[in-house]
Amino acid sequence: MTVRAAWLLTGPPDGQTRSDTRLAPLGTMVPEGELTSRDGVIAGGSPLLATGVAAMQLQLGPGRALVQGTTAQGAYPVAVTVPETLTVADGDAQYPRIDSVVLRVYDGLYDQSKTTAVTVELVKGQPAASPAEPVLPACSLRLWSITVPAGASAGNGGITWASALADRRRFTASYGGVIPRGWGTSFTGAYDGQFRDNAGVLERWNATTAKWETYRPPLAIESATSGFAVASGYTLSSYSARRTGGLCTLVFEVARKGAQLDVPAAGNINDETVGTVPAGWRPFADLELSVSDGYGEGAARLSTAGALILRTWTGNGALRSDRYLRTSATFILA
Repeated sequence: MTVRAAWLLTGPPDGQTRSDTRLAPLGTMVPEGELTSRDGVIAGGSPLLATGVAAMQLQLGPGRALVQGTTAQGAYPVAVTVPETLTVADGDAQYPRIDSVVLRVYDGLYDQSKTTAVTVELVKGQPAASPAEPVLPACSLRLWSITVPAGASAGNGGITWASALADRRRFTASYGGVIPRGWGTSFTGAYDGQFRDNAGVLERWNATTAKWETYRPPLAIESATSGFAVASGYTLSSYSARRTGGLCTLVFEVARKGAQLDVPAAGNINDETVGTVPAGWRPFADLELSVSDGYGEGAARLSTAGALILRTWTGNGALRSDRYLRTSATFILA
């Protein structure tokens, strides 16, 4: 057998084989209700990939999926182990139509088929000027849809597969797993805190608001209150470093009691390193900072090497360090 199902009386007279069980996806899958599961394809490689192999033929590659029946039936784990080839019926003489490639489970205990089997099938759509995808039979999962042009046949060029195939694979996962992105994102979540991938964005189902919301993890906060080295002659009044969501904020006060930093000659500017920020708490680019000494404002620079450089000058606004020098910086770490 090349299409196999677990929990379905198929195969040899003793029913489900051990290899059926090994190949089919088992376990509790993403729920949709109290006793129903979200059916869909199991991600991994390119499962159940459809490719055109002839003018009116396509091939469905191997893969695994879950097909949900009625609530009483439950869900059927299915595995396609060898590529399946399907032949599309010729197109209507006047209008295009849309056919669908499906996985279908027959279970005579619950339907009128009087058989037990799982198959890959083509469900033929109705020709129309604006055709729609066909309504699927019970206990089936749509994988691909094919637009069949009017008059298409093997004798007149057949189907242009690159434009005719529409991917309708939706994906499922085990309970608690992130549902991979597939066709269709309008489905609702089944429980509060369910996760899905939406074009690379992780979304969480909020049952209170009944919406998928972009998941933003709590900001990791780290702090440090030591490791700041001050230059000779200075004292460190206070220092703190805090990292929140990728941003670092430094606040520090440096004092030099009994001496001033004013440059003696009028108009001169003096840059002096008064301390060093510890490794791991340094900016990715040099920062220009403002500094207060309690009397006026001055300037400083925090370098990528972690040096806190104080700029002093004479005249109005000159910094006097006989009290304290206080500054802060917020930046992205190096």
